[in-house]
Amino acid sequence: MVFLAITPSGLREALREAARTSSAVWCGADAISEQDFAALKGKGVTRFAYALGARDALVIEGALDTVGQHHPDDVVWVEAAASAP
Repeated sequence: MVFLAITPSGLREALREAARTSSAVWCGADAISEQDFAALKGKGVTRFAYALGARDALVIEGALDTVGQHHPDDVVWVEAAASAP
């Protein structure tokens, strides 16, 4: 299983779950600073060089394609929030 975190709070949740399951975590550049990311070296976290927070469909699709190249056949959980009515 792989987690794709979009926001800082989503990344925190993904990291908690990944610690339990030894899952990989990917995130956008806007989900974590370079300094905080450096502190996670060796913990299965990959940071894109670009932001995902705008949730642009083409950007997310590209990110998923990249994740799929590195984790073929793995299930990818993408952070999403329920829409308000």
